[in-house]
Amino acid sequence: MISKVDFDGFKYIDGGVCAAQGFKANGIHCGLAHKPLTETEGNSAAANNVLPSAGKKKDLAVIMADNLCSAAAVYTSNKVKGAPIAVTKEHIENGFARAVIVNSVNANTCNADGEEKARKMCELAAAQLGISDSDVIVASTGVIGQVLPIEPIEKGMPELCKGLSYEGNSAAVEAIMTTDTQPKEVAVEFVLGGKKCVMGGMLKGSGMIHPNMATTLSFITTDAAIAPEYLQRALSEIIPNTLNMVSVDGDQSTNDMCCIMANGMAGNAEIKSENDDYDVFANALYVILMNLARMMARDGEGATKLIECICAGADDVRTAKTVAKSVITSSLFKAAVFGEDANWGRILCAVGYADAEFDINKVDVDLKSAAGKIAVCRNGAGVEFSEEAAKKLLEEEEIDVIITIGDGECSAVAWGCDLTYDYVKINGDYRS
Repeated sequence: MISKVDFDGFKYIDGGVCAAQGFKANGIHCGLAHKPLTETEGNSAAANNVLPSAGKKKDLAVIMADNLCSAAAVYTSNKVKGAPIAVTKEHIENGFARAVIVNSVNANTCNADGEEKARKMCELAAAQLGISDSDVIVASTGVIGQVLPIEPIEKGMPELCKGLSYEGNSAAVEAIMTTDTQPKEVAVEFVLGGKKCVMGGMLKGSGMIHPNMATTLSFITTDAAIAPEYLQRALSEIIPNTLNMVSVDGDQSTNDMCCIMANGMAGNAEIKSENDDYDVFANALYVILMNLARMMARDGEGATKLIECICAGADDVRTAKTVAKSVITSSLFKAAVFGEDANWGRILCAVGYADAEFDINKVDVDLKSAAGKIAVCRNGAGVEFSEEAAKKLLEEEEIDVIITIGDGECSAVAWGCDLTYDYVKINGDYRS
């Protein structure tokens, strides 16, 4: 696993979405498949009172709060949107929610009955949890364009909800994974008005990652007290600097959703303005989402390395973001990192076609990792460096690309990964 980034005032703890008090979770294998069950398959499973393919990878998760929460979300800007997004938008329009129900394997997207199935998932969960279906957030991820079979979900819902636990975060995070090879979760402690607060999150995302929101499903929980308006404001402010600064393959997903629930059980004075407590809360959210973003980039499909690109010296933040993201989305540069080849010309090429204004003759580039730091470009031109030392530097799992484009005061960070043979293998048979 990659390293977590330390920040003053925030202590990392275990527990993911269950770290904050008052949140339970669970995940089970209910038997979803890339295609709907046939009538014979469904009847056979029902007759034998078993879940299809029982014992395999978990594919259905639930998160449940002990009380009603302030809730907020941000969604994909793709014109093609998964059916669960429409239902979730409707359910949290009032700013409140209490539970999340989410499946993997099938995205429930581009289906005529998609919203009907998404609503049914909420109804099934609500019935088992004893809450209103309008207080349930619903999400799906997986293959696009195949009808979601509701029978396995209906069959598995009692077991899923009965197994809710304050230690159920690991089961839940496994259930939302698709091509992910590693679970992605993080939690931190922080202080608001003298009260200890906790925030935790989990994320799935490995391929189809090029956000204009957050190409992923991510769920965040906190016991801090904050009004829905300011919860939404904080989430909308932090997403552009974290999940939106990740790219694996340049494809933007249809089911992206990042949602957060705050139950107020920490006992801090409710945040109702942009005061000092709001700033601390927003920083905690940054810590959570930035670390999840790094985990997602490192676990890009087929990836062997995390690439972090820092662009500094820009006259404005937009320029810094554009340059940093241009570099981490360059297929040529990503392939060079996989080959551990310090081909810095590919970096400068990507800097050069970025849609931003700056003087290319003032650009400096350095490569850095746990093995050291090497200057490869100064004032837009190459400088002598040891290819042997550069290769050793690129053998590390985490690679920093540090770009300075002038003497401005603005900077930005973007995260990506190398491009490997395995990426094509994974996506060549994704549905099989």
